Amino acid sequence: QVQLVESGGEQVQAGASLNLSCAASGRPWSLWDMGWFRQAPGKMREFVAVISMDGGTTYYGDSVKGRFTISRDNAKNHLYLEMNNLKSEDTAIYFCAVRTQQTDWRRDTAYGYWGRGTQVTVSS
Repeated sequence: QVQLVESGGEQVQAGASLNLSCAASGRPWSLWDMGWFRQAPGKMREFVAVISMDGGTTYYGDSVKGRFTISRDNAKNHLYLEMNNLKSEDTAIYFCAVRTQQTDWRRDTAYGYWGRGTQVTVSS
């Protein structure tokens, strides 16, 4: 059983930066792609970023491209999300997830394990 625990979320001002972390335990997570999603109040869960199992390939949602960077450290079983130039519309709960299905990596249905999330609030 894979367990994922996110951390690093807090309230910041627009333009600030934050670094989120996701600690994984359980199965060898280095065998899976990993992703970040977010969900704002009253909205559907949104794809943020995904990284391949070896860290060599990354993709980003259009709304965060150029501002966010996903990375991973397989030796430490950690996934990261560096967020720069934060905007009020980035306010959401951020979740890390393990991609267990070889379907569209932008859809949350491709991910079988999820953390409980960490709240990011950006004040304008």
